[in-house]
Amino acid sequence: MDTNHFLPTHDLEHASLYAPLPDNPRPQSDPSPSSTHRRPIKIVSTILLSTLIFSFVIISLVNPNIQQVVRKQVASSKNNNEDDHNTSKSPEKLEPPSRGVSQGVSEKRFRQVTADQPSYPWTNDMLSWQRTSFHFQPQENWMNDPNGPLFHMGWYHLFYQYNPDSAIWGNITWGHAISRDLINWLHLPFAMQPDQWYDINGVWTGSATILPDGKIVMLYTGDTDDLVQVQNLAYPANLSDPLLLNWIKYPDNPVMFPPPGIGSTDFRDPTTAWIGPDGKWRLTIGSKVNKTGISLMYRTTDFISYELLDEILHAVPGTGMWECVDFYPVSVTEANGLDTSVNGPGVKHVLKSSLDDDKHDYYALGTYDPIKDKWTPDNPELDVGIGLRLDYGKYYASKTFYDQDKKRRLLWGWIGETDSETTDLLKGWASVQSIPRTVVFDKKTGTNILQWPIKEVESLRSGSYEIDDVELKPGSLVPLKISSAAQLDIVASFEVDEEAFKGTFEADASYNCTASTGVDGSSKTYFCADQSRSSTASDVGKGVYGSDVPVLHGEKLSMRLLVDHSIVESFAQGGRTVITSRVYPTRAIYSAARVFLFNNATGVSVTASVKAWQMASANLKPFPFDQL
Repeated sequence: MDTNHFLPTHDLEHASLYAPLPDNPRPQSDPSPSSTHRRPIKIVSTILLSTLIFSFVIISLVNPNIQQVVRKQVASSKNNNEDDHNTSKSPEKLEPPSRGVSQGVSEKRFRQVTADQPSYPWTNDMLSWQRTSFHFQPQENWMNDPNGPLFHMGWYHLFYQYNPDSAIWGNITWGHAISRDLINWLHLPFAMQPDQWYDINGVWTGSATILPDGKIVMLYTGDTDDLVQVQNLAYPANLSDPLLLNWIKYPDNPVMFPPPGIGSTDFRDPTTAWIGPDGKWRLTIGSKVNKTGISLMYRTTDFISYELLDEILHAVPGTGMWECVDFYPVSVTEANGLDTSVNGPGVKHVLKSSLDDDKHDYYALGTYDPIKDKWTPDNPELDVGIGLRLDYGKYYASKTFYDQDKKRRLLWGWIGETDSETTDLLKGWASVQSIPRTVVFDKKTGTNILQWPIKEVESLRSGSYEIDDVELKPGSLVPLKISSAAQLDIVASFEVDEEAFKGTFEADASYNCTASTGVDGSSKTYFCADQSRSSTASDVGKGVYGSDVPVLHGEKLSMRLLVDHSIVESFAQGGRTVITSRVYPTRAIYSAARVFLFNNATGVSVTASVKAWQMASANLKPFPFDQL
């Protein structure tokens, strides 16, 4: 039996005194608006119980209007064309240029689209449909990692990697936006630009730490004029400004250089700091030694002078360079989030790394010893980089922060494009941020975290559609009477006919989301996103994402989908397993997009209950300075 689906479709308390930051400093001038290293996973499923059985934009429906093809010049070189005007040789096929690797960061271009794939003749309507309506993104151009998220004086602040000049990676600057509710956003002038020798080649990823007196320190990686990765300090020029408009770079930056034995391009992305039992601050920075991914440990009292500890926080052989390391506590008894400095009974620590080699975010649960400054995974077989992933789709460089206003841990993640650079230049933008997710410990399994969309997103819900206890016989296809499938919030549960399931158990065939091989006598539930029929265009990614998801005794398979044009965020079993997909349909757009419920099982019926809401668009616009 094989039931498939298709989807397009951190208040610091009890802290000791610290050396103060410099007073009245000069503000920054002119602020302006790899291979996979996972441990092999033994597939123990012979039957897919009831994975996502929604179909979104699965049918190739022809849009009745023929659209004018976008004709926009991406690049030109008249002189080169003149040289070749009378030649008859065929053009040499070259791979598109790499982005970021030569400067020592992860590849920023979607490499699965190659140069020899023909560019699809995208229309204005198709490209316009792809832009999201309630996910955060700038008004134009390139965006990647979320940086230094924080809550200050009633406003949530998001900083992010941004190219002000183009829809492809480069000239990395810190964009800045604020929100009251994490859904509707106001764009602010750039927070920091690459204008000093220590960050002239990029103001890269960083994290915020809120000190006991309310001061904010921002540590970030800069790419120097010699392409060396260094750590720099910045802080607000005016802490009483709710907008935090102006940021000061510490005059004696950098504050940390690559230590002996660490490559000049293998030292980046400092975490939020936390207080140890000695009253000193700690933070960790990702790196590698040969092919072993490591997390370096530093200690400071003033955020200016740093001591590299002899021991590393953790290392995992074979995982390669660790980027965007995140480290934070979760309560095993309470549902609230914890400040980054919390430790003790009833607390586990999450260690997460973005692996440069395979471009995925991995995490593990474990125990942090604040005396030895060592973290130990609960299960070595599920260690960082070889076990659980935060998201099994297109999701990278994630970053959490503690929301002291609502006592919760929130997670941001960069969702890149899976189309070609040529298309991104045509549409004038690239990448979005995920809907912020709460993060808590899964008390039922004891081995997972749970990620769930923030409550605030539900404010966008409008008219709903609901069906209960619909029996889906094998091979059935049920269209849902939803007028528009572009912006949806869908929750659903599924129950398998247990007796029929036992009767069709095939003990000689195991299954995962991309293959069906091997022999085993057990079963698992798999949660998958199959994009293979998401578009007729050949220059887009159309892979199959997914993993197994624990469905415990007495639980129904449940899921939630946030559909926002070209992005679908899918959450199974309250967020035990999450998949983010990017899709670029050419026909099933606007009124031609549909939602279906189906069962591809070969002998088992499934009972489904579904509720779906239309989602309004969020308000994202420049801050109205003229109204102040």
